[in-house]
Amino acid sequence: MLEGITTFFSGFMMMWQEASLRTVLWRMLGLLAVLMLVLMSGVFFLSDYLVSVFVPTGDAWYWVIVGYIASFFTAILTVAVGAVAFVALASAAVAPWLDTLAYRTEKIMGFATVENDASWANQALAAAINSIRPLFGLLLWGLLALVFFWFPPLMTLIWTYGSIQFLNYELFDTQASRKDLPFKARKQNMKEHRWFWLGFGGTSLLLMAVPILNIFVLPAAVVALAKKGHPEALSHTSEKNNPDVFPT
Repeated sequence: MLEGITTFFSGFMMMWQEASLRTVLWRMLGLLAVLMLVLMSGVFFLSDYLVSVFVPTGDAWYWVIVGYIASFFTAILTVAVGAVAFVALASAAVAPWLDTLAYRTEKIMGFATVENDASWANQALAAAINSIRPLFGLLLWGLLALVFFWFPPLMTLIWTYGSIQFLNYELFDTQASRKDLPFKARKQNMKEHRWFWLGFGGTSLLLMAVPILNIFVLPAAVVALAKKGHPEALSHTSEKNNPDVFPT
């Protein structure tokens, strides 16, 4: 888990330290900011609704404590919803810029690499299509969470874990697409390196709750995985001959 956390922050730092990466970041910043503002407005209304559902009211002294606890879990739930919606839309909207970020990161690291020369529309469409199967997985987590609607802490925990899983697919998409990894290989990778991805996706979700900083999570994650995920940078695993292996 610690490796996933440190990998993310190494990418975040590299994104700001390298002028060639900052140039790409500035190009996508306006669109990312607009998407975030729109989605945060929706999340605000969702949060207001969930508070009315989950937060109890009463005159007894303990209702204040219960209310604070319920508000805490409601906040986590709404942040997870907002993060999922933002990354799903943004990863498609700025897909070509994300590919350029990955390409330039690989060049800085000294890897033999090529830039995706597909049209903007084709790259955006491919990113959107790659989100479909992870979205179905997230839907299953959401249905499981609804089973425990009567117990907000467990419901929130289940939804948060499902959101981290979905975020990882989205954050991994640029690098996995550059390596032509099919969905099955991506899923297998996340299963084999579960703790890495839990730390990586958990850090991303946590930073999504920080205003302004949340806009930079997606590009920072792409840089981090490009920095670590090129085949020449991979360490040995139990699947030494499998080109689909990612971080250990």
